[in-house]
Amino acid sequence: MVYVLIVSLIGYLFGCIHGSQVVAKYKKIDIRNTGVKNSGASNTTILLGWKYGILVALIDIFKATLSVLLVLYLLGDWGITEPEQTLLVYMNAFFIIVGHNHPVTMKFSGGKGTASLVGVLLAIDWNIAVIGIAILLLFALATDYLVIGVLFMYFSFLITTFLFFGIEPTVVVVLLSIMSIVKHMENYKRIIHKKETRLSSMFRKES
Repeated sequence: MVYVLIVSLIGYLFGCIHGSQVVAKYKKIDIRNTGVKNSGASNTTILLGWKYGILVALIDIFKATLSVLLVLYLLGDWGITEPEQTLLVYMNAFFIIVGHNHPVTMKFSGGKGTASLVGVLLAIDWNIAVIGIAILLLFALATDYLVIGVLFMYFSFLITTFLFFGIEPTVVVVLLSIMSIVKHMENYKRIIHKKETRLSSMFRKES
């Protein structure tokens, strides 16, 4: 139980580091309450262009990667082995996304966790990462909606986790997937009403 609390706290604290906060202070803009009112890379891209969107994404990706790598180092130092190690890593991943979505530093109103999930995949297993990122890009480019790519990336993560690590970590991914679907519900509604920002239009904005 102590290990669960430690890795969960580490995940949450890393999750609270927000790339959008850094950019928002620099550009003097309230990203959280402007555009589609989300503190993430996609809304930053809509508001400020792809260069700032990529900067936010990179910060959010690598904070997650660093969190998982730190936990892996600590677990190894503590002598925690499989399958407990993998489950604890997935718990850390879960709270990274919770911290990103509900950061105490932003009054619990953050982003939607997509970039941070990519960072998690990169740290957990490169095979899972390659498959997940490829699925994300394939469906996002095919539909011209990033949120569709994100949805299928979660499905991919669910399947590959089950195949690679079994049922217990998969339960964690199920919870992450539900959280993502809830957070993106407005995006799905905007797609139905043809009001969602298309992926191609985001990259036309240069500054």
